[in-house]
Parts: sequence; C-alpha cells; structure tokens
Amino acid sequence: MINAVPVLETPRLTLRGWRETDFPGFAAFCADEATRRFIPGAETEPKAWQRMCGFAGQWSLRGYGFWALERKDDGAFVGYAGFFHPPDWPEPELGWGSVPAYRGAGFVTEAARRMRAYAYQDLGWKTLVSFIHPENHPSVQVALRLGATHERDHELREMRLGAWRHPSPAQCRD
Repeated sequence: MINAVPVLETPRLTLRGWRETDFPGFAAFCADEATRRFIPGAETEPKAWQRMCGFAGQWSLRGYGFWALERKDDGAFVGYAGFFHPPDWPEPELGWGSVPAYRGAGFVTEAARRMRAYAYQDLGWKTLVSFIHPENHPSVQVALRLGATHERDHELREMRLGAWRHPSPAQCRD
C-alpha cells in the first residue's frame, strides 16, 4: 500500500511529506545533545538518515506517519510532528520534535494540535497518547499545553516513558 502524505496547514506551517532537503535539519536535530538524551540511536548521519527514511516509510505501511514541518514565511524545515506506531508500541503515538534553532517558538505545539485534529476527524481515532521521558521537560510542557494528562508509565525500548493521554475528540476545541 502506498499512501500519499496529505498536505496540511496551520497559521505558520505547512505540514508535508519528507524531502531529501530536510535531511540537514533532521540530522542536526538527531545530533543535538538534548535529542540524544531522550531519543537514543540516531546520533550519526547514517542513523539519522535511517530514522528519517523510517518516518517517511511508515506512510506506505500504515497510511499515517510523521509530517515534515515547513515554516510558511521562508520554507525552513523546523521539525516534525505526527504519528509513530512501530510494532513494539502499545498504540499509535502523537509525537514531535523541533530543530534546535526553532525550539521554544511554539511550532511543534501548533503542529501537534493540527495532527491531533487530523487523527480524530480524518482517521476516526477515539484516543491518542504521547510517550514522553519524564525528564524531557520541553515535551512534557507541549503535552500540557495540548491538554494531555499523565496516565501511567511504560517501559518501552529499555526506557521509562510517561504515557500522556490527550483529550478525547469530544473534549478538544481544536
């Protein structure tokens, strides 16, 4: 099954499929010390490339995945947001990441809110979770801004991650 990645928009972003030109920004994200602390195993360029290709390929296998986030005003790659569901994950996850130069600008919150609306309205999902390392305070803050609540902890890939449950479709005002 090959699925085209739908292009979505927010006020400041275009959410689109991955391009080879996104790789330098994605590699910088993966090489960043803060990223390596919470997302191990993508610190080298070959590993970052493999991860990016996996993100792009999930669209073909599952019909959903991560979008690349492009800033509308200048076309800059600022990060990614969308859905991650490898075989060892208990359910699809709403995830996000921001290139170091664009952290704190609210891009991932804006994109994740749009992704959540897409999951509920277009995919018909009834629930959504984000798995976040408890020491990843910036991502916890994004989850809180999205109205997610800490449900419990999970052991995933030898890491303890908090499951942050997002509001149901009826509770969202997205």
